[in-house]
Amino acid sequence: MKLLFFDDFTLGVVKGENVVDITIAVASIPHTHPQDLIAGVISGFSRLRSDIESVVADSVGVPLSTVRIRPPLPRPGTIDCMAVNYMEDGTRDAPAPIQAFQKSPSSIIGNGDTMVLPDDPSTVYEGEAELAVVIGKRATNVSEADALDHIFGYTNFIDGSARGLGGFSVFHAMKSRDTFAPIGPYIVTADEVANPQNLQVTLANNGDVMQNFNTDDMAHNIAKCIAYLSAIHTLEPGDIVATGTNHRGLHPFQDGDAITLECEGLGVLNIAISDILGRTWERQTRLERADAGLEGTPPQLTGKYT
Repeated sequence: MKLLFFDDFTLGVVKGENVVDITIAVASIPHTHPQDLIAGVISGFSRLRSDIESVVADSVGVPLSTVRIRPPLPRPGTIDCMAVNYMEDGTRDAPAPIQAFQKSPSSIIGNGDTMVLPDDPSTVYEGEAELAVVIGKRATNVSEADALDHIFGYTNFIDGSARGLGGFSVFHAMKSRDTFAPIGPYIVTADEVANPQNLQVTLANNGDVMQNFNTDDMAHNIAKCIAYLSAIHTLEPGDIVATGTNHRGLHPFQDGDAITLECEGLGVLNIAISDILGRTWERQTRLERADAGLEGTPPQLTGKYT
């Protein structure tokens, strides 16, 4: 099942090229915010599923092309992101120690929305293509063997990054900016994803494929990530675990870019990039720079802070 919010945060299910309003099937869930609603659906899904399926079966729905798609998790309580979690196509000798960071819930945007580059002296802005896990039931100190039982589904995720900032809280300033966590277009329930450790992940910028890798290259698999995180803090239904990226295709995001991300089977997430300063960077991936014997990220070419 593919769940999404559309228009004024109406909850729906994708049916072919259409979306069906399932409000009537989830009317029993008390909520004051769309996140409360989707979290209630996730935690009570086994009870609600047959009613949802019945509503979907009895309705044609409306074309997806006629609605505004919203973030499927508009304000998750926790967004955990795994860091340095890929073997980078065999170029790393060994896995990096397992580690993670958090992004602010206000960083969430959805399909068709815009990532806004801030007015600050970052040396470059990047977006990391990632498979994100949606937690389905409370997880505290779960084992790797039981971790996958705590997954509700999966969605596309872009981890926006403002590189090169100094100061004590540099990682927070780099990762937790408003609009720096695009997700969607929907949540695909776990039963529709046969093997999340074998999904192709493709990110294109203005139609040019920049990142193209498989989740089988993860250094620490999804079960280990959930076990690690749940030993630090409790994960709740509707929380997000972003599983990391292969960094070799990372490149500058800049004003006017049209970004598409597709984790295999999870639909296509489309976002725009806006920079009121109109800054430009050399259009190179990290792999291209490495192959040319160049260090660091691509240089800024024009605009403020050059």
